[in-house]
Amino acid sequence: MNGQAWLLLLEGAWTTLWISGIAIAIGVVLGLGVALVRMARIPFIDQLLVLYVSLARATPLVTLVLFIFLTAPTLGVGLDRNTAAILALTLNTAAFNAEVWRAAFLSFSRDQREAALACGMTGPTFFRRIMLPQMFTSSLPGLVNEMSFIIKSSPAIAVIGIVDLTRVTNRITAVTYEPLPPILAAALLYMLIIGVLIRVQAIAERKANRLAM
Repeated sequence: MNGQAWLLLLEGAWTTLWISGIAIAIGVVLGLGVALVRMARIPFIDQLLVLYVSLARATPLVTLVLFIFLTAPTLGVGLDRNTAAILALTLNTAAFNAEVWRAAFLSFSRDQREAALACGMTGPTFFRRIMLPQMFTSSLPGLVNEMSFIIKSSPAIAVIGIVDLTRVTNRITAVTYEPLPPILAAALLYMLIIGVLIRVQAIAERKANRLAM
């Protein structure tokens, strides 16, 4: 491949990275919010969230991308391609993250909460200083797995015309009639992105373990 092809691949990788990155960042926080509200078991709201999580997890990502992009204008909401892609990825990953957070919440020992409250610690302080850090540490592998999954599933956004890494690869293949070099280059870039993510997970886990000692 020539330099122009590599430049196009890097541009596609950047598109994949920033769209997925925004969705991941929002999805982690939104998933935590969904999990906490579900644990509160508020009538009707809890049922709506269960429905959202079930539908988002069961719906293929490419279908969700198309649904949001094509349905929004009929409801009077103007969404460009990038916004529709970010929204679809966010709704998808937040549903999976919500279950990761909820599992961490359910595995948390109630003895710690009772001991903290007995020492005069308020509920919000206990959650912020004791519960949330432990939940984050136990949830980190699951959250990172979901981050990796959403990055690897992001080629679904190409269905609405976004030129991501996979779409660029297909275009180069169609022009050069040499599929192997661009495919290998794209695989290398995906592996690099996921590798950095896994490396960050390892660093975060080590720091969390040191703080817990």
